[in-house]
Amino acid sequence: MKPFLDSNFLLTNSVATRLFTMQAANMPVIDYHSHLNPRMIAENHQFENITQAWLYGDHYKWRAMRANGVPEEFITGDATDYEKFEKWAETVPYTMGNPLYHWTHLELQRYFGITSQLSPVTCQDIYDKASRMLRTPEFSVKSLLERMNVELVCTTDDPLDALDHHRKIAESGWKVKVLPTWRPDKVLAYDQPENWNRYVDTLSTMTGIQIIHFQNLLDALLIRHDYFHSLGCRLSDHGLETFPPTDISPLEIESAFQTLRVNKQAISDSGITLRLAGATLLALARMDEKKGWVQQFHLGALRNTNSRSLSQLGPDTGFDSISDLPIASPMARFFDRLENEGKLAKTILYNLNPAFNEVFASMTGNFQDGSVPGKIQWGSAWWFLDQKDGMEAQLKTLANFGLLSRFVGMLTDSRSFLSYPRHEYFRRVLCNFIGESVERGEWPQDEEWLATMVENICYRNAVNYFEFDK
Repeated sequence: MKPFLDSNFLLTNSVATRLFTMQAANMPVIDYHSHLNPRMIAENHQFENITQAWLYGDHYKWRAMRANGVPEEFITGDATDYEKFEKWAETVPYTMGNPLYHWTHLELQRYFGITSQLSPVTCQDIYDKASRMLRTPEFSVKSLLERMNVELVCTTDDPLDALDHHRKIAESGWKVKVLPTWRPDKVLAYDQPENWNRYVDTLSTMTGIQIIHFQNLLDALLIRHDYFHSLGCRLSDHGLETFPPTDISPLEIESAFQTLRVNKQAISDSGITLRLAGATLLALARMDEKKGWVQQFHLGALRNTNSRSLSQLGPDTGFDSISDLPIASPMARFFDRLENEGKLAKTILYNLNPAFNEVFASMTGNFQDGSVPGKIQWGSAWWFLDQKDGMEAQLKTLANFGLLSRFVGMLTDSRSFLSYPRHEYFRRVLCNFIGESVERGEWPQDEEWLATMVENICYRNAVNYFEFDK
């Protein structure tokens, strides 16, 4: 029987162990998609305790706590930080089988050297030790990133963000690059006219463009797009349930835009609202292609399903799930239109519904054009699929349908500065997947090539693909 979380954790054969130990474990981290707070990085924030570092904003943990019968007071409410940590410690033993159990103990080990399992029995000692360490300079936010060999972080930023913190970080000369990512989801929210108009008012003020026509909107967005580029942004990101249709004429676009912007009225036809979003998304995609950016599409999340909790707690608090909307046809039509225009940027697709794995893997092959290795990527297992089974399924399907060796690898997609052992977790799964293929005689034991493959997936493919220095 193997010990829990030993040095060979998730590694079941000698090839996997060698690949992880000699190659994967030593590669720097390119975290090209995260939700880290750039202000905390710029200020080199110091957490007072592990609750602040671990539980604030972590809707993965919040969902588990609610499922364990923990009242909201101890999750997002007014309970003390230690009381919240106690409730998490009570929940952790029940998370066995959930990736949270692995992540929790990897993080305790890698950051704090704590090898005890978190439980009500160990709660006080672990809280005291980890919190004491977090209050020292060696555990400031910047030190936490350095400790995990992070070389570059991309945050997720609204077009209206001033990006002052990114500028401050860049001017500090700190060795870790922190770059913005363009996330314009709010400008597509044509079905929420009051919020959308307030957003566009701010965009108008910020850019000095009076936005009364659709082209005015695009001109203002381009100003912000240029600004993001000047501060090192090389990626966009879009959170969509599915791709919106784009079959709308210029006259229909302008008519709908006038209804919303000039008359301040809602559009009664939801089909027109979706098509207006589609036209806007196309325009944004063309901007990305012109600058050589990579566009990311996170697809298939059914968000804010619990209306009572949404009204009480707001979005991104743990009430989202997997959508089953049709995705293949609208996705193909969207990319085909850009491809026919010669405006299809490098693209990463993230799938949330495991039933669609083969759909996504096969779709990438439709739009490769030979200009860039792996131009269209099926991204790493995301959100609910970001666990051992989900990662293995993604790797296997990608290998079957495409070129695993050209894969740009893992990202954190996290708000937590303690989440970087997820890269190690992925790298262990990757090395074991390769090792098992060799052990079964399905792949040759060409360890020089396998070592190159692992290093590329963990690091070099991302460096070459994103061209952050360009």
